[in-house]
Amino acid sequence: MKPAMDSRLPSEPRVILASGSPRRRELLEKAGVAIEVIPSPAGEIHDAAMAPGALCKTNARLKAAAVAANHPGAWVIGADTLVFLDGSPLGKPADRAAATAMLARLSGRTHEVRTGVCVIDPAGREDAFHETTRVTFRVLDAEAIHAYHGLVDPLDKAGAYGIQEHGDRLVGRIDGPFDNVMGLPVAAVLARLPVAES
Repeated sequence: MKPAMDSRLPSEPRVILASGSPRRRELLEKAGVAIEVIPSPAGEIHDAAMAPGALCKTNARLKAAAVAANHPGAWVIGADTLVFLDGSPLGKPADRAAATAMLARLSGRTHEVRTGVCVIDPAGREDAFHETTRVTFRVLDAEAIHAYHGLVDPLDKAGAYGIQEHGDRLVGRIDGPFDNVMGLPVAAVLARLPVAES
């Protein structure tokens, strides 16, 4: 006999996370969602001329569609998180120098973290949306930035920081969902999945 589960579990068919992000996987698993992880092969669009929400949603659609094409009949979740300062996107830094420059730009200012999500259902229907969280940084000097990057690898993170990793060293205020800054607005995703109380 299988042990009773006390979490929220998606019904059949399977649910695929089209992302290799350990943070997104962790968020969904903590919410009780049983997922398969299949990182998307799709490339990301980097177009500063696009509206922030549209850019994130477009990338999320591309990622989800690339995986859904090879796994018909599954629920597929694609996501893309970007940091926007003055309406311009800050992606993942190319190197440590770029990471340092990004945090220097964010120092003492409020920026937006937008996560675009695309959920494709087993029939191939797409539901794309985005969530926004406003994050205000403390004033950071060169020493503070260097110390933070000594604790956290910034190269795989949009904006060169991870809110869940020593984020208190950087952040003074958050307005909006915390998990959205981590990479996935979980409540909004669960609302679109076939979950059931056990």
